[in-house]
Amino acid sequence: MKRITVFCGSSSGTDVKYEQQAILLGQTLAKENIEVVYGGAKVGLMGSVADGALGAGGKVIGVMPLFLRTMEIDHEGLTDMIWVESMHERKTKMNDLCDGVIALPGGYGTLDEFFEMLTWAQLGLHKKPLAILNIGGYYDALITLLDSMVANGLLKEQNRKMVLISDNIPDLLSQMRNYVAPTVGKWIHKKEI
Repeated sequence: MKRITVFCGSSSGTDVKYEQQAILLGQTLAKENIEVVYGGAKVGLMGSVADGALGAGGKVIGVMPLFLRTMEIDHEGLTDMIWVESMHERKTKMNDLCDGVIALPGGYGTLDEFFEMLTWAQLGLHKKPLAILNIGGYYDALITLLDSMVANGLLKEQNRKMVLISDNIPDLLSQMRNYVAPTVGKWIHKKEI
């Protein structure tokens, strides 16, 4: 993996572990010569990931829609900043630039970005590993929901396994390196339930 896209909050959250792990993720990726692609902000967990990578000598590419430029939240110390027209173009560009994705704690935007790329993978549009760094159990409720989707016949088990999960950065990166995309389609027929 040469580049990993990181989706995470533009806020830091209430648990100091979120920020600590965001910085550590940036540092770890830099030390492993993996470039970071992210949303381009200097604030929140986004800024922490970027600062962690940059501080460890890594390369960081930001992708930000032009309408956010007036809010002055763009990180000015990045290796490269790519300005795009829309949020959709941002996700497309981040997908184009990366070899895999890691989601840290975040809100609506983080979930939107992660699940759009997950949907693209489920439809066979890419075969990249998609991972969640489950810091302090932040994503436990989401993991329960994914398992419920399988139990209720709305998600195939093979497609559920597309979401790689760990609370440990080295373990998560190992899972990503060993990931093999499923070869089954997403559609579930009544006879399969």
